[in-house]
Amino acid sequence: MESSEGAILRRWTPDDAGALNDAASGSEDLLIQFGQQDLATHDACRQYIENQLATESASARHFAVAVDGVAVGDIGISSMEFNHGTAWVSYWLNAEFRGRGLITRGLVSASEWAFSESLFRLELGHRVNNPASCRVATRAGFQAEGVERAKLRYGVERYDVETHARLATDPAPKDIAPLPR
Repeated sequence: MESSEGAILRRWTPDDAGALNDAASGSEDLLIQFGQQDLATHDACRQYIENQLATESASARHFAVAVDGVAVGDIGISSMEFNHGTAWVSYWLNAEFRGRGLITRGLVSASEWAFSESLFRLELGHRVNNPASCRVATRAGFQAEGVERAKLRYGVERYDVETHARLATDPAPKDIAPLPR
């Protein structure tokens, strides 16, 4: 496993357009995950960052996973609902940087942020044909809760999704150092 030294969580900026374009164009599974979103050019990536990733609201926040200043992934917390204290979590990572523990550490850090903002229950789901995403969720303290049949559609294909959740009262994952924010 390669080092994750020099990695942090930070806000997205329009200057990350090239890095987003590299990540999206370099991975078939990310192209599927981004669905109909056009990320084929730097301008399209810049617009996506400005409209989606860099925009904070009362119900959504995205963190860029950056290594030596370059954005290589994303942790998103969306559908934040403070009456019940719940939110939905998503993540992706440039294929070139997988296997270093970056997303796991980023997910732990983003979860700590969410709990500090008075959220209590964080939920996420991964395609059942994506065991690497399952390992990330489990290592970051998210417990599996069940499978939702044919929940996600990418193109014309539907995928079963395993749902995981982490509660503010769950113990912090052992031996996982959160990425600095």
